[in-house]
Amino acid sequence: MCALMCAAAAAWADTEPGPQHVMSLSMCTDDLLLELLPPERIASVTYYARKPGNSYLWPQAARVAVNAGTAEEVLAEKPDLVLAGTFTTPATRHLLKAMHFALLEVPPANDFDEIRSVTRRVAHALHRDEVAEKLISDMDATLRQLAESKPHQIIRVAAWGEGGSIPGKGTLFDAILQAAGGSNIVPSTSNKAYTPYDVEQLLWARPDVIATPSNAGDTPGSNAELAMHPLILKRYAGRRIVFPVALFSCGIPASVRAAVALRADLLAAVGAGS
Repeated sequence: MCALMCAAAAAWADTEPGPQHVMSLSMCTDDLLLELLPPERIASVTYYARKPGNSYLWPQAARVAVNAGTAEEVLAEKPDLVLAGTFTTPATRHLLKAMHFALLEVPPANDFDEIRSVTRRVAHALHRDEVAEKLISDMDATLRQLAESKPHQIIRVAAWGEGGSIPGKGTLFDAILQAAGGSNIVPSTSNKAYTPYDVEQLLWARPDVIATPSNAGDTPGSNAELAMHPLILKRYAGRRIVFPVALFSCGIPASVRAAVALRADLLAAVGAGS
């Protein structure tokens, strides 16, 4: 009897504090959950997390179950905490609240201040504050290094391939670009997150570098045709870079890696263009 009770007590003592069976219903909360929790405490993440084009953490996602983001799956899984984005289907979120599930609704992070805030908020709900602070500390150290080694020349950049709209102020792309030391062709005075540009306007703006999202040519259609416009390809031969959508879609501490890679790509492209 003593051996059985002692074993049970030891098992209880080994259990980490916080939710033990956590489920994510959005792509961005997938990444945060995979960063902050060990796989044995994750009930499931969305199927997007296993796609390299959507998540740089797809190897970790392969070690846990996946879901399609439905309320029915939550009811079947019975997690002790559900993470959802503010863009997760309102009906799903409403139903989970009505069923009294523990639900944390997480807004998107579109700059590094918001990344710090969102990461800490999720980590606190998971009782993983120390893990979050380490991730944020590493991110901030890299941001300082980027700021201290900022290129002397101005490198004007257009993120081209989003259906003719270029992300500007208030977008994650712009925050990563600024950290990388680039300059957005969209004026900082613009109050639009996305500004429409046609091919003529883009050429007239004369960016030094065209940045195309890695998924721009995945689906045949106007987006692909615009991104691969023959005149743009000719004019910007050697000065067109491709950025990984997986690191630009969700604001997480690892977004700083995108800034490091973008810095290297921009310098290489400017060198090739000169």
